[in-house]
Amino acid sequence: MLRKSKWFFPLLLALLTAVALVAIAAGAVHIAPADMYQGMRHFLLHQPLEGIYENVFLQLRLPRVLLCGMAGAILAASGVLMQGLFRNPIVEPGLVGTSSGAALGASLVFVMGAAISPALKSWTGPFLLPAVAFAGALLATGAVYALSRKAGRVSAVSLLLVGTAVNAVCLSGTGLMSYLARDPQARSITFWNLGNFSGASWLQVGITALVLLLFAALARRYAKDLNTLLLGEEEAGYLGVDTVRLKRKILVACALSVAVVTAFAGVIAFVGLIVPHILRLVGGSDNRRLLPASMIGGAIVLLLADLLARVLLAPAELPVGIITSLVGGPVFIILLRKTYSLPQGEQ
Repeated sequence: MLRKSKWFFPLLLALLTAVALVAIAAGAVHIAPADMYQGMRHFLLHQPLEGIYENVFLQLRLPRVLLCGMAGAILAASGVLMQGLFRNPIVEPGLVGTSSGAALGASLVFVMGAAISPALKSWTGPFLLPAVAFAGALLATGAVYALSRKAGRVSAVSLLLVGTAVNAVCLSGTGLMSYLARDPQARSITFWNLGNFSGASWLQVGITALVLLLFAALARRYAKDLNTLLLGEEEAGYLGVDTVRLKRKILVACALSVAVVTAFAGVIAFVGLIVPHILRLVGGSDNRRLLPASMIGGAIVLLLADLLARVLLAPAELPVGIITSLVGGPVFIILLRKTYSLPQGEQ
């Protein structure tokens, strides 16, 4: 077992490096290691890039891989925090309305974009869609949190029940927008709801990197408190953990971080659910180890999913959400059967 092995994190980092290099190289345009080296050399020396391969590497492939890896790290770490907060291994950030709220915001832009003032479009530029999706994610998550509060406290059960209701409302709104949309708009809504990284840019990479650094610092700070919370809220309170404040800070941090990812890449399912579950089985439940391991594991899984999305039908491209759902669903069922010994049913 790797629970206490000193090779656990070096192996994960080596695997991440290998997967990232393959993800940079593979695709409709193959990037050779020599082109990567020359492209980085010209970039660092402030020299003009030479040829199509160096341009594809630095302007398209590298920002996409970086954004994809950081998105996977955020989604997986959010899953760890939410699961630790509710002491339930099948909880993920999408259950509190973040993803469905972002999807509703994006669908509104797709359908009603013509009614938006040209001045606003000019001011926001390419960030109009991410900004509205981000606002939708925060509004939905804020509504879940506000409606589930009772006597100044938020229980896990009420939060998940209200989250289910808000998710249903947001999904209904997205469905209505799809019904009202013309064919190109409906296709855009569907494609965005399945997630993709084709629009990755260096500005998005910079914003996501800042969010990831802040999120990782907060996760590291509260990892010990989450371990204490495993004993129960009352016991954790006796040991000095302010459970109300802990819930509020973790929920806000997860909502903000996942909202940024969803705004840039669309809705991506199962990463925040599957990765923590697998690494908990392999590396143990100590959140001080599980959080950084899940960040690395989430980056690996999402990079592999995006790689498959780019190469399976090259030069066409599948939405990455199709890959994560297609693989994540069966894997999750297998893990549930193995962990909880679910009945096999009648043959």
